[in-house]
Amino acid sequence: MERPSLLYFIGIGGIGMSGLARYYHRHGCLVAGYDRTPSELTDELRAEGIHTIFTEDPALIPERFREAAPREVLVVRTPAVPAGSPILKFWEERGASIRKRSEVLGLITRDRPTLAVAGTHGKTTVSTMLAHLLTQSGVRCNAFLGGISANYRTNVLLDNAAAFNVVEADEYDRSFLQLAPAQAIITAMDPDHLDIYGTPEAMYDAYRSFADLCTGPVLVHERVKHHFQGRPNVSTYSLGPESPARAENIRVEDGAYHFDLVSDGSELRNLTLGMPGRHNVENAIAASTLALRAGVPTSRLREALASFKGVSRRFELRAKTNGSVFIDDYAHHPAELEACIRSAKELYPGRKVTGIFQPHLFTRTRDLAAGFAKALALLDELILLEIYPAREQPIPGITSHWLLDQVPMMNKAVCTKQELPSVLRARNIEILLALGAGDIDRLVPGIAALIEAIAKAR
Repeated sequence: MERPSLLYFIGIGGIGMSGLARYYHRHGCLVAGYDRTPSELTDELRAEGIHTIFTEDPALIPERFREAAPREVLVVRTPAVPAGSPILKFWEERGASIRKRSEVLGLITRDRPTLAVAGTHGKTTVSTMLAHLLTQSGVRCNAFLGGISANYRTNVLLDNAAAFNVVEADEYDRSFLQLAPAQAIITAMDPDHLDIYGTPEAMYDAYRSFADLCTGPVLVHERVKHHFQGRPNVSTYSLGPESPARAENIRVEDGAYHFDLVSDGSELRNLTLGMPGRHNVENAIAASTLALRAGVPTSRLREALASFKGVSRRFELRAKTNGSVFIDDYAHHPAELEACIRSAKELYPGRKVTGIFQPHLFTRTRDLAAGFAKALALLDELILLEIYPAREQPIPGITSHWLLDQVPMMNKAVCTKQELPSVLRARNIEILLALGAGDIDRLVPGIAALIEAIAKAR
């Protein structure tokens, strides 16, 4: 398909959608879109000249789009857009070409060699780290990320002279099978999105199909290698000695990890990573290995890795007072929750850790309840918000109270978003974690302000 001149995005405020909108806007296309609610991202899009509305009234679509011939407009949608959306129906009735976000990203990955990062968790950090390592080392790239880079304060890096694309490969709805990767990383394959796949094995099959799409090498975490038996292009990474790509001599000094990287038969001594959590050392192994394969000089990698600041909402420090620390994290899968909570306990030993968790999706809560209960029990204190439904209708019996009953701990409660400020005021907060992928991020600025106000009032 030739590059369209007019693109309309339904759900333009999403991380992935906004990145595509920015890409086409940068390339001279006329771009507009709709989203349900304003956000910081939509504010930025409007400031960049991308027309965005928040009411599903087709009359508010710019005249240039409404008067264009249907073949002139490419409509991009996310799976979260309901079939009854008035704006979607408007374009359907006009006979416009309507593509999923993943299909459009797939078209872009055919423009130049693409480095894709997949996995049920870790892919946003690894893809953002990889893009940073390339950019800081002089290897030019476009990057389509699933979060906001703390180094660049954006979810997309665009370079007309890019040698590579770096993309986050989303397994939801088998979206990553639309891509054309040259090389790939697979970080994890814990069962997820079972509302789509039905069974873990069906999800594993999709990952194997994704690996088969790669024209070059695929780097997978050691714990998932058994899913890729017989594929000569697959190698492994981990913290353990069994992997060809690994970290050795890991130590913590002055609040940062230091380690030696062994990769593809070479060794880089005393690399520095300023992010908490040993799982991020694993992320650094994967990103560094692919960066070196993409041509990053070893002399530049060291400095680039040390300067990586992370991703917004990935263990992001939002407030720190004399008595309290508040950290925001996107964790919404049991494995992610466990990694985040353990990182907090490692970083702040002996301190009470309180978690505010907003479960994401009724199906995920139902399917992974045992894992959620086990991970959340690592907290000293748990505050559960109501389940964020996203694209789903409620499932009878699947509620936050139902999940709370399964968490084997004493200090736990369910509250509404409206009740949360008073609940927090009544507690002695030492280390506070905001956890979840719904709209809990909208509460974070207020929570940070509350933590600081409580400290000043003491």
